[in-house]
Amino acid sequence: MVNASPPPSNVRVDKPTRRDLLYIATAVTGVAGAAASLVPLVDQMNPDASTLAAGGPVDIDLGQVEPGGQIVILWRKKPIFVVFRTQENLQVLQSRQLLIELADPDSKYLQQPPYAKNWHRSLTPEIGVFVGICTHLGCIPQFDPLPSASDPAPNWLGGYFCACHGSKYDLAGRVFRDVPAPYNLPVPPYRFTGDTTIRVGENPPNEDFDFSTIRQM
Repeated sequence: MVNASPPPSNVRVDKPTRRDLLYIATAVTGVAGAAASLVPLVDQMNPDASTLAAGGPVDIDLGQVEPGGQIVILWRKKPIFVVFRTQENLQVLQSRQLLIELADPDSKYLQQPPYAKNWHRSLTPEIGVFVGICTHLGCIPQFDPLPSASDPAPNWLGGYFCACHGSKYDLAGRVFRDVPAPYNLPVPPYRFTGDTTIRVGENPPNEDFDFSTIRQM
């Protein structure tokens, strides 16, 4: 098993430079055109090549994820977003203002394991784990958790924005209505191996979710 520990970040987010600081604090690339810039960042957190080729599980120390922040690792050569949602984030995920904007708020399409088929699409409300690939054309959505009246989209409540074609997802990876992306972001198999450690690529005990059965990557 290989530990994936991203470099810690303690950047304070100030509104005048919100977008720039978020990129540093959350270690996330922006758009598909910038996907190449994600490679050096993720590469330092990767398991070795043989583990990647085999699709082996990857351990993540959640102590490296600050509240309201996110880290990115690779599993099966796919970017995996691991986000630490605050209580404010969780309140938004359950708000009517958001729910009426979502295409699949109840996760009816198979884009997650059965144990993540809930309003927060995860094993625990605070920690979200998603494959960071837009379900439209495979771009990498940018992480933008702070609400805004206009940036990156009007009446933004926080979540993921794909600047390539305007697809939007909330902080549970649920896709918005009337955008190009048809499905929610996939949730990979994962489980807790300790109070602050998760293992991506392995189901919890007595679960047999097959990631290849999801509706669409």
